[in-house]
Amino acid sequence: MRTVGTQVRGIRAPIIKEGDDLADIVVDSLQKSWQSEGYELKDKDVVAITESLLARAQGNYINLDDIAEEINEIFADSVGIVFPILSRNRFSMILKGIAKTKKKIYLQLSYPNDEVGNPLLDSQKLYELDINPYTDVIDEELYYKEFGGFKHPFTGINYVDLYKEIAQETEIEIIAANQPKSILKYTKQVIAADIHTRERTKKLLEKAGAETVISLADICNKDKGGGYNPDYGLLGSNKASDYELKLFPRLGQEFVDKVHEKLKKLTNKNIEVMIYGDGAFKDPQAKIWELADPVVSPAYTSGLEGTPNEVKLKYLADNDFKNLKGEKLLNAVKEEITEKGDDLRADIKSQGTTPRRLTDLLGSLSDLVSGSGDKGTPIVLIQGYFDNLADD
Repeated sequence: MRTVGTQVRGIRAPIIKEGDDLADIVVDSLQKSWQSEGYELKDKDVVAITESLLARAQGNYINLDDIAEEINEIFADSVGIVFPILSRNRFSMILKGIAKTKKKIYLQLSYPNDEVGNPLLDSQKLYELDINPYTDVIDEELYYKEFGGFKHPFTGINYVDLYKEIAQETEIEIIAANQPKSILKYTKQVIAADIHTRERTKKLLEKAGAETVISLADICNKDKGGGYNPDYGLLGSNKASDYELKLFPRLGQEFVDKVHEKLKKLTNKNIEVMIYGDGAFKDPQAKIWELADPVVSPAYTSGLEGTPNEVKLKYLADNDFKNLKGEKLLNAVKEEITEKGDDLRADIKSQGTTPRRLTDLLGSLSDLVSGSGDKGTPIVLIQGYFDNLADD
């Protein structure tokens, strides 16, 4: 009987620069790894490559002037920005680009937390002050009076202070409010800067009378000879330098299919390939949801479509086979797995198995393995993920 199930390896790779043939580099890095470590690739193994590698190889970068130019094309005077996340790596650079237009900025932050859970203020104090987050608007004067000393528990930063400093070359007014239409008291020209709820926010603003409404996905989404992303625009971008941002990669499907074919030719195995960004997990201490990218996986081969279809082993052991032990119990469970149906979502035997999308699960696993720092393993190999207890 097999004694090992899923195995995950972080694969080291060279530092990628613009123009590198990333598909060849991925395959070469994997080959060096299996030759060094003495393992083999198998059908249904998964190779995951972090999105930043592909974006760097593509040279998919923009600068602050690119953002300012597009804002000037879309907005006549003032710019309202609704529900951006609190981030030095993400939104701060976008705000810096918008500020270069010298247009007045009205910035509306959600409270007590942003979309992904970053806290703007002390939520407990809202109860003490009898502030209703569903209806009340907190202006700058009230914010600084009651919450001005608040700092993010991880970064140690007050984001109202940070955003005002970033936009100091123009005039900026910041409010905290959770109704999108609150911004329309200040301007009718708005950027819905939220990530996962942007379409809902746009519709609410349009219904409330906004004249111009776009999302971050509508900025830097066209080929003008430099960086762009046709699907996500500025969504998924992050800071590359004090003047540049790296965008989410383009042509991801072409890339994963190319790597798949190269590995098939080299190993004669059917290897699934995906690109991953942020993992979709929540920090238990600060309650921050890590998914600041628009999706976990922007591209993947077809074998990764769908959700897991699994039975719950402890349910079977405690219920259907509660009178069995040892080899008889193991054989009964294996038989149940072998004969399970194709769709167990409504079956009591699958309760608690959380059938999320495979790419979200695998991308989150890959993100945790590779990290975002100096591990140097931007390629992740996952083996045995699609196996189960009945596979000997």
